[in-house]
Amino acid sequence: MALPGSELEGLSRTALYLRRHGAKEKGARALPCLWMFTDPDRMADVVAAAERLPRGAGIVHRGFGRPGAAAEALALSRLARRRGLVLLIGQDAALAARVGAHGVHLPERDLRHLPRLRRQRPRWIVTVAAHSTAALARAGRAGAHGAFLSAVFPSRSPSAGRPLGVTRLAAMVRTATIPVLALGGVGPRTVARLKGTGVVGFAAVEAIGKARPGRGRVRT
Repeated sequence: MALPGSELEGLSRTALYLRRHGAKEKGARALPCLWMFTDPDRMADVVAAAERLPRGAGIVHRGFGRPGAAAEALALSRLARRRGLVLLIGQDAALAARVGAHGVHLPERDLRHLPRLRRQRPRWIVTVAAHSTAALARAGRAGAHGAFLSAVFPSRSPSAGRPLGVTRLAAMVRTATIPVLALGGVGPRTVARLKGTGVVGFAAVEAIGKARPGRGRVRT
């Protein structure tokens, strides 16, 4: 069932609040505070879902090696340019370059590639996935622009581990030297709990992918 537009607007406003009141690491304001992660199993039409995003939001496209993922990424790139969105390609730097994306998002296991990417593509945004304090520290040393810390709340993602919860999330954010965004189970019923944790925004899959745009315009 699609979320009412007012709930999508509420997510956007909370994302803006988090950016204003989150931890003040260098570069936090250069990142979108509201992100959509694509997931072919939980999002029927990723391009249609991206159309619902407010201007200035971010997309992480995860192709998972599927046939047609490159065409989907290209469609998202064209949409991002037209609507003022930020597009990162998950893990695949070659595809990111081919479709003209704004950068890449790396899984935690690929953190070792981050310094090389920063040297080769100094204008790219490079974010990483993190699931521990140690990973956040490695991401900071490697020069990541930001980290998506997960899973914060219970999530239907098959890769989600045991939820961190907001208390542990806040403690981990305090150790970070780069901007941290929340991922995992974030939606209308949980997003307010992120306030006071220090995160500068969040990402979601179903909560955004199923939402309808509201009447108002919320710019992130």
